Amino acid sequence: MEAVKIDNLTKSYGKNEVLKNISLSIPQGQFFCLMGPNGSGKTTLTSILASIRDKTAGSISIFGYPPAQARRFIGYMPQENFSSAALTGRENLEYFAKIMGYSRRQIKEITDNLLDKVGLEDAADKMVSKYSGGMRKRLELATVLFEGIKLLILDEPTTGLDPSARKSFFELVHNTKKTDTTIFLITHIGTDAELSDMMCLIDKGAIIARGSPQQLKKSSNLKNTITVETKYRDEKIIGILSGFNRASHVLDTEKGYKIFSDDVAEDIPKIIRELDNNGFEALRLESAIVTLEDVFYKLTGHTVMN
Repeated sequence: MEAVKIDNLTKSYGKNEVLKNISLSIPQGQFFCLMGPNGSGKTTLTSILASIRDKTAGSISIFGYPPAQARRFIGYMPQENFSSAALTGRENLEYFAKIMGYSRRQIKEITDNLLDKVGLEDAADKMVSKYSGGMRKRLELATVLFEGIKLLILDEPTTGLDPSARKSFFELVHNTKKTDTTIFLITHIGTDAELSDMMCLIDKGAIIARGSPQQLKKSSNLKNTITVETKYRDEKIIGILSGFNRASHVLDTEKGYKIFSDDVAEDIPKIIRELDNNGFEALRLESAIVTLEDVFYKLTGHTVMN
């Protein structure tokens, strides 16, 4: 069964077309990811799915219903924190349970179960203002996991979290997926997108590639990257590295100049030698396998972290 079906969806604000003929089909139980930079239309798309914004044209169905009629199936976790820091974790969940229409007797059982599910039973009666970023995200995940939720929309859920908190968060998400809940993840972080079953890359309101994370990396024909840290930044260094680069541009990153290589073992000593011959010293060279951010860069000519 299709959880989400989108055909030729567009969204415009005046002459500004934010979404351009988006078409997607997501089976029930799939972990789907939409990856792109800020301003690419990701959040606009998910807010339309969650029936917060209206579309301009096209069609959407969620488990066979239009978004407004499918709200009872949807758990929507926006990027911004929405739990109240002035309440405890338990009080936050009780508040949302009341909105959902549960009785007083049901609320205690439901909140206890949700707190246990996200590992916050020991912190249930602490003020949320005392929670770490990871704890607060887990609490907010719990608020969208009430019984009957079939589609979980996560908009940039791990922004600002450290690697440990990010790992814990996605362990919870994977446990949720085991219940046949469909996950719709929005992110600009490649390591988060790697966890999905299928994904699309979006840029400037249009889908530019789709497939599993491994399929997208394989189809890019990129194998490895080499990042070269030098004492100084210089256009001449870019010229030298261009001779070893599989992509059209040398990428200037915080860690150094980044190029794409088919043969790291062969290219690294040559790079060191060429830099030395031209009076430049390589302080550090680091090789890595290609990432989804690299695939995005090859397709668009700009980084996903804009």
